[in-house]
Amino acid sequence: MYTRKIKYYNDNNDKINIRELLQKWLIPKKWQHFFRVQEDVLINDQYHPFNTIVKNGDAITLNFDFSPRSNSQQYLPGNHPIDVCYEDADVIVVNKKAGIKTHPNLPTENDSLMNDAETYLAPEDHPFMVHRIDMNTSGLVLISKTPYLVPIFDRQLSSKTLHREYLAIVNLNHPIEESGTITLPIGLDPTDKRKRMVRDDGQSAITKYKVIKQNNNFALLKLNLLTGRTHQLRVHLSANNWPIVNDNLYNPNGKHGNLLLFAHKLDFVKPFSEDIQTVEADLPDFMISFIKNNFN
Repeated sequence: MYTRKIKYYNDNNDKINIRELLQKWLIPKKWQHFFRVQEDVLINDQYHPFNTIVKNGDAITLNFDFSPRSNSQQYLPGNHPIDVCYEDADVIVVNKKAGIKTHPNLPTENDSLMNDAETYLAPEDHPFMVHRIDMNTSGLVLISKTPYLVPIFDRQLSSKTLHREYLAIVNLNHPIEESGTITLPIGLDPTDKRKRMVRDDGQSAITKYKVIKQNNNFALLKLNLLTGRTHQLRVHLSANNWPIVNDNLYNPNGKHGNLLLFAHKLDFVKPFSEDIQTVEADLPDFMISFIKNNFN
């Protein structure tokens, strides 16, 4: 059983009952049902009906006395150190290197970020994946220390309160506006199972971009995902003739080094609170070197 104790404070003095508070904390409806029928939500160590108003300073205890959704995530120990940019009792945020998978494809593999996170967290905790980035993409990845928080972070992803921002260097094969929104649907590429492509029957995909720096050949872009389709940034930029430098799948110039795409900023709401945590990471050396050598 996973137990969470929270000291509740309401700065706005809004009246909120137990049911509304659980909804605000993005706890799944099925879990809210378990809490109610099992009487596993306690206010100051006593169970109360779900329409009870929660008061400032109340001590709330949540007993997760049921199976989580993601308990099947188990990883062999990895062999490499990880670059932890942020850590608290609930999560770690790791700066993943380019060329490393976020998670193993088979349970017998031990060469992914999640394997290395297992080594870092064990034996007290274990990693549970919240989101992923492509193998060739570097940057920030949020990892939960318990499976009970994964559905909450899933809802943050859906509601955009868990927000990811990227930096990319692209080839300018076509002029680019200073900022814009790309709204091209993305689906499978029937000619290559590794790839995605823009197609009318694809899933809705929205990317916002802003030019930070550019010359005649390249642009450094800040990118915000409003949806999370596979290869979304790579496909959207390539479809506009701004392929990411060293993208082996979507840049016709081919690959001559690391993919110049970096997840540099991550915002999320700390579970069972309204506190927003922002984590940022510096550009990797290979991107800094490229900027120095190719931008006047």
